[in-house]
Amino acid sequence: MGAGVYETAMCHNAIVRVVLISTYEMGRQPFGLASPAAWLRREGAEVAVFDLSRQRLDEPAMAAASVVAFYLPMHTATRLALPVIDRVRALAPAARLCAFGLYAPPNADLLRRKGIAAMFGAEFEADLVAFATNSQAEEALAQPAAPADVSARAGAPAAKAAVARLAFIAPDRAGLPPPQLYATLQDGGTRRVVGYTEASRGCKHRCRHCPVVPVYDGQFRIVPADIVVSDIAAQVERGVEHVTFGDPDFFNGPAHALHVVDAVHDRFPTLTYDVTIKVEHLLRHADLLPRLVDTGCRFVTSAVEAVDNVVLARLDKGHTAADVERAVEVCAGIGLPLAPTFVPFTPWTTLDGYLELLRTVQRLRLVDAVAPIQYAIRLLVSEGSLLLRLPDVQARLRPFDAAALMYPWVHADPRVDALQREIQWLVGRGMTADRAGVFGQVQALAAEMTGRVVPAPLVAPDADFRRTAVPYLNEPWYC
Repeated sequence: MGAGVYETAMCHNAIVRVVLISTYEMGRQPFGLASPAAWLRREGAEVAVFDLSRQRLDEPAMAAASVVAFYLPMHTATRLALPVIDRVRALAPAARLCAFGLYAPPNADLLRRKGIAAMFGAEFEADLVAFATNSQAEEALAQPAAPADVSARAGAPAAKAAVARLAFIAPDRAGLPPPQLYATLQDGGTRRVVGYTEASRGCKHRCRHCPVVPVYDGQFRIVPADIVVSDIAAQVERGVEHVTFGDPDFFNGPAHALHVVDAVHDRFPTLTYDVTIKVEHLLRHADLLPRLVDTGCRFVTSAVEAVDNVVLARLDKGHTAADVERAVEVCAGIGLPLAPTFVPFTPWTTLDGYLELLRTVQRLRLVDAVAPIQYAIRLLVSEGSLLLRLPDVQARLRPFDAAALMYPWVHADPRVDALQREIQWLVGRGMTADRAGVFGQVQALAAEMTGRVVPAPLVAPDADFRRTAVPYLNEPWYC
């Protein structure tokens, strides 16, 4: 993509030239570029899209841009975007810059210092179009009403602001790399090309550590089923065989979710998919789970986070350790693999508690279902987080680190922090290694740190539940 990207725009000066940039989205083709691209193109804007996890930034395209928008859906993406913002300012000094996504409003102060004029969080498409197509609107849009928890770092929440309701249109993925260049599904001996879409946004729940909460504040919005099916159809035409639904919780609206999967399955009966569902919803709607299996769901991701009830309560997860065990049993009983994610290192983690987590993973036969990186995740305290309201968190925090985009914290027990560093190094070195083997090393390291004895063998052989039997995406869930 070169100077010719904006040929039409250069011939018609009234046409706005917009560049949309994504830096990272866990190996997915960015929905967060495809959706606003459709909105902007509908208004006559010339749009170039760059997923920098798979593409190089095109300097001639940047020089021709009148507006550049950075997609910031997660922590890693935002950190990677910071140096790109500096480069874009040098390449396109006259362009107006904005940022959108979950991490844009909470980091508004830092982004403004980097030259970003406006930040859009929940349901950003309409605001982004207004910013791009009407330069006079910049002053009004540059400082949108802050969600309750962006500014209330440790005090009482502000009044809840209603999230906009948009009339969604089908995303436009023109210009993005083909789906074959992104993460794939490893399913037994087969590999499937993976697409990505969203059937809903936001979340009804307010887990304290979740980045969705500061922006949506307990609200969620559905995407009409026909729009979801249209988006999936466009991806299937490009070779997609499996779809990840990126909804924060697929069962926030269970009736809508089932309507979507039924419609998709009716049109594409061989297409498979995966979803994310909270533990409490897996139990509350257990009667609906067989319908997922029947329509092609290959696995469910669930943010288990911990098996320590103290930690779960502090995170306000809405489930207990006993609930986790029941959810595993329910999913196993219908042949629906459960892929848990964890935040094992928190200010409330104990060494014994960490070993108990490993014992639980092994006892519930989840070793092959857990990506090794999950054993090393450290609680992220970012701007706007509800965690900032907890006195015991405040007591452990260090000043905000603008480079790392977080408030560092130090555990009261230095051994916990030391263990986290060792495990992070260990799993980072073995990202593609056998999961059972890495689990054994993690367990041995934790036992050595705590002085406990781990019974041998670390992982009992299980011919019916090996790595190849558990479907998984080859770019692991992170943040």
